[in-house]
Amino acid sequence: MNRTLPLLVAVFFVTLLASRLVPVRPVQSGEENNGLPGARATIYAAQYPSLQDALDAVPPAGGLVQLPAGIFEIEQPLVIRTEDTCIEGAGTATHIKNINTNGQPAILVSRTNEKYPKRNKETELWRIRLANFRVTGNETSGHGIDARGVNEILIDGVTISENGGDGILLWHCYEDPRVCDSLITYNQGVGLNLQGCHDIVVSSNQFEENQDALHCFNGYNLCMTGNCLDDHLGHGIVIENTYGSVVSGNMIEECTGTAIILDRDCYGNTLSANIIAHNGSGIDLRDAHGCSVSANTFTIIATDALRIGPDSGRIAVSGNSFCNSYIGGGKLRRGTYDIAAAGMVLDGTRDIGVTGNVFSGTQPQAIAISGPPSDDVVLVGTLLTNGGREPAQPPESR
Repeated sequence: MNRTLPLLVAVFFVTLLASRLVPVRPVQSGEENNGLPGARATIYAAQYPSLQDALDAVPPAGGLVQLPAGIFEIEQPLVIRTEDTCIEGAGTATHIKNINTNGQPAILVSRTNEKYPKRNKETELWRIRLANFRVTGNETSGHGIDARGVNEILIDGVTISENGGDGILLWHCYEDPRVCDSLITYNQGVGLNLQGCHDIVVSSNQFEENQDALHCFNGYNLCMTGNCLDDHLGHGIVIENTYGSVVSGNMIEECTGTAIILDRDCYGNTLSANIIAHNGSGIDLRDAHGCSVSANTFTIIATDALRIGPDSGRIAVSGNSFCNSYIGGGKLRRGTYDIAAAGMVLDGTRDIGVTGNVFSGTQPQAIAISGPPSDDVVLVGTLLTNGGREPAQPPESR
């Protein structure tokens, strides 16, 4: 009998078992890669004297920097200057604590030292990801994350809290910025400040007790969906000089100011299916044209649940609910306080279509005229009910 074949079979199975039991160790920084062709070294920040030394070790072609768990106090910004770079931590166990008191950011992503440059293709960075760590500051520190001229930046799973400036500032991060699944809280400035960006995704984030939650200025194509905004000291969402955007499926509660503002030549935007609850006021269209306000629920808003101002027009308002805290059976959930439930205000505007809306328990009027008369307002299929009392009558349009 040929004994070679059984021996070869045994060797094969022993080799296979060994390959499954012995893990393949990734290439580390400073090592020659004898494994997968094209693989770059992973940079383990724990092996370096400082986090900045680890970031500086990223080659020009980019790489992965793994941040360990721990609390890391910094007095100067951590600077990222290489493209195709991923900085990833161990969740909130990786805590970058900015103790700077001179208004400097915790993390600066920029190829140039110019503070806030105009868009320059020669100095832009591409494809940066910041993920799974925590950044905090103090009242006199700067922004949590300050990114300037970075295309296709992705910020996900990051906690940004208690910074002296904005939580996140994206300055002319023009192409495809994305901020997802992050917690942005208690910052002295704006939670997420988008300046000169386009094709923007802001999804599944939680904002709480910043000044304003989000600014989107001088950009376009914002897609803001599925976010939770609560307890802001100023406004919720402020959009200026921006078009082709959708704000949909967000919960916006208890902003001291206004839940959503559209101003400075906004056009072609949709505000839809948001819960707008218990804010100082609801949606204020200060300078907006060709926009749609649909399927939102405005509940217990004290003043101007929806205001359309004199610099706005050509607005479609459809399928919204304006309501107090009525829960059926003649009962109000908030019967002794928060009784106010504002309706819609037309403030010298024109070309407004109002269809299929329900105004229930709104006081003092469901639809009110403010300022000069509004022209070319069409009311169709509007239901007004006030719990058995005489409902406020809508104004006549002309």
